[in-house]
Amino acid sequence: MIKLTELSMSYSLEKGQLHVLSGMNAAIADGETVAIVGPSGSGKTTLLLLLAGLEQPRSGAIELDGVALADLDGDALADMRRDTLGIVFQSFHLVPSLTALGNVALPLEIAGKSDARKRARTMLDKVGLAERETHYPSELSGGEQQRVAIARALVHSPKLVLADEPTGNLDIRTGAKIIDILFDLNADAGSTLLLVTHDTEIARRCQRVLQLHEGKLIEDERHAISD
Repeated sequence: MIKLTELSMSYSLEKGQLHVLSGMNAAIADGETVAIVGPSGSGKTTLLLLLAGLEQPRSGAIELDGVALADLDGDALADMRRDTLGIVFQSFHLVPSLTALGNVALPLEIAGKSDARKRARTMLDKVGLAERETHYPSELSGGEQQRVAIARALVHSPKLVLADEPTGNLDIRTGAKIIDILFDLNADAGSTLLLVTHDTEIARRCQRVLQLHEGKLIEDERHAISD
């Protein structure tokens, strides 16, 4: 599903270059669950942004499902994100003029799915927000907005889920439920899951743990996951 080749990323600052990722190589198979761990500033979120095509690397290559991202124009990248990816970032990016149901149904409606609202209701129920479907983002708490964003990211059963601390604003019980949904999607649909987390218990549930430090991959640990 994912192939990274000598992937590097840096940003230009007044005082010079800020190197965020340096010479990263990795291959992740279809259906794998992978935790990305490391201290703040080690490049975890930047890696997800690059995989989503929301940032362009300084050098190196990214392939998703056999397609080089560098070969895709803006429209093709947008289509890939709509059809293939489920993206859960810490910024929710909900549409303020749409209800919770409207936000979750949006990617399906853009794709022309006739059952968009039905599927959106099912996903809202899974994240525990069935009774809030008619509420607008401004009427929801931060944790509720996060759950709407997660529901929207998963409603189309994406082949690849990129999640950046998806339980960060949630209470323990709700956070555990969201993690279960992510792993259920992996089990039921064979989706690939990349999960940035500081939670060691969540990391242990993944088949692999990639540890970053100062922009470099310093460890690739594989777990034996029991049924």
